Amino acid sequence: MIKSLSLFVLGALVAGLVTGSALFAYGGPAALRAAEVVEALGALWLNALRMTIVPLVFSLLVTGVASAADAAATGRLAARAFALFAIMLVIGALFGLFAMSGLIALWPVDPQGAAAMTAAVEGQSTVQVPPGFAAWLPTLAPSNPIRAAAEDAILQIVVFGLIFGFALTRLPQAQRGLLTQVFRALAETMIVIVRWVLLAAPVGVFALALGIGLRAGLGAAGVLAQYVVMVTGVTAAIALLPYGLILLTRRSRFADFIRATAPVQALAFSTQSSLACLPVMLEKAQDDLRVPPRVAGVVLPLAVAIFRLSSPVANLAVAVFVAHLYGLSPSFAQFAAAVAVAFVISIGTVGLPGQASFFASIAPICVALGVPVEILAVLLAVEVIPDIFRTVGNVTADMAVTVVLEDEAPEPATALG
Repeated sequence: MIKSLSLFVLGALVAGLVTGSALFAYGGPAALRAAEVVEALGALWLNALRMTIVPLVFSLLVTGVASAADAAATGRLAARAFALFAIMLVIGALFGLFAMSGLIALWPVDPQGAAAMTAAVEGQSTVQVPPGFAAWLPTLAPSNPIRAAAEDAILQIVVFGLIFGFALTRLPQAQRGLLTQVFRALAETMIVIVRWVLLAAPVGVFALALGIGLRAGLGAAGVLAQYVVMVTGVTAAIALLPYGLILLTRRSRFADFIRATAPVQALAFSTQSSLACLPVMLEKAQDDLRVPPRVAGVVLPLAVAIFRLSSPVANLAVAVFVAHLYGLSPSFAQFAAAVAVAFVISIGTVGLPGQASFFASIAPICVALGVPVEILAVLLAVEVIPDIFRTVGNVTADMAVTVVLEDEAPEPATALG
């Protein structure tokens, strides 16, 4: 279903660009007026997608913090796994930020193509001026969380969601379970709405792409191709980190790790689902890498549930590219906020459908950078390509942390005579 929808969306993007380019070159006044109606339809679809961001992000943060706290409290192995996950996610977030910034410096985006793309979807957001650190610091804590939600102050929502989530873990089990179920139900409800909106993605993307074609012809296609190459390259490169981790900690197992991980990566490439790869990961970890079942049975399901190494890498790469499209230079404080948001969002959005997680994961990072989010609806159409490498990187990291933590196997209980 998701794969076929992705192909339809990609086809709609191409059709919209071609149709818009034809109208740009040959269309008369009547055709241009009709195109304006189609563009308005695209704006409606985009707003329907945007309306889910705040409740989805907040509810995912609360349930993500609660789940992570429960996992860390289940024992030494789970706690060590969560600590390793956190370290690798921070490294990944910083890598995504610096790698994409470096690539853009070496390969700048064509200004005319960028201007045409952003002009096609502008008018919904206001580009924010980066504040100084002294002005930015007090805004971390929302004086009014309701107002912060109404104003799409994502960073404040993230901070409040984290505080709320950690406070929730201090409640008695009955109250904690009740509230967690409420927010989990809220998140699932938002996901249902997102899925409904995404069913109309071919129409919405066609309408937005039509506007781009009207303003830029086919020139925007080069910008989209550059985006795919750059984001895919940065996302694929982070897959080297798990290999480095194995070389550093389990050098004698490096060749075995390569052989055991290759079939898992092939499955990830074809399915684009870490969860679908879990049975094969368990088999390869236990049979080929000789990881004790007690370790593999804890670490791998936990990794699939709350750990996606490629998420902050790819999400920050996309957000930095979008900032460059708009000609923005975020401040250091905004970059720091974006890294923090990318870290917590990567945990909270695990398990979402690929297209739903694209918008829910990257929009908060863009807002933290002071970057408009409307262009994400167009980039969604080509996400199917980078998403393949997201999944490959994720399963490679899952296998690596399992091997690294194999010494943490608890001793089996012995019967007392």
